[in-house]
Amino acid sequence: QVQLVESGGGLVQAGGSLRLSCAASGRTFSNYAMGWFRQTPGTQRELVAAITSSGGTYYLDSVKGRFTISRDDAKYTVYLQMNSLKPMDTAVYYCAARDGESWRGLFESWGQGTQVTVSS
Repeated sequence: QVQLVESGGGLVQAGGSLRLSCAASGRTFSNYAMGWFRQTPGTQRELVAAITSSGGTYYLDSVKGRFTISRDDAKYTVYLQMNSLKPMDTAVYYCAARDGESWRGLFESWGQGTQVTVSS
């Protein structure tokens, strides 16, 4: 497993931007598919964006065109650039890692989460 620490959350007005970062340590980062999930009280955690170990990406339909996931394997870091934020994006965002190429399947390692709040 890898250890993950998120940063970059906060309060922003609707239409604004935030960039989340997730720093990894432990195992070889480049071997892992990475994902960003989010969760609000009373709801299931949902996969917002994911990136394979080779750079292929997935996005939840509601964030396509607004969010961009990227990774810097040299820095052991994955990013989530969030633009044109909406109040519906308010949630705790979690970084997760999955050993292997694909993001499909269970993620074994999780960060502690970072709060994103979008005001209207």
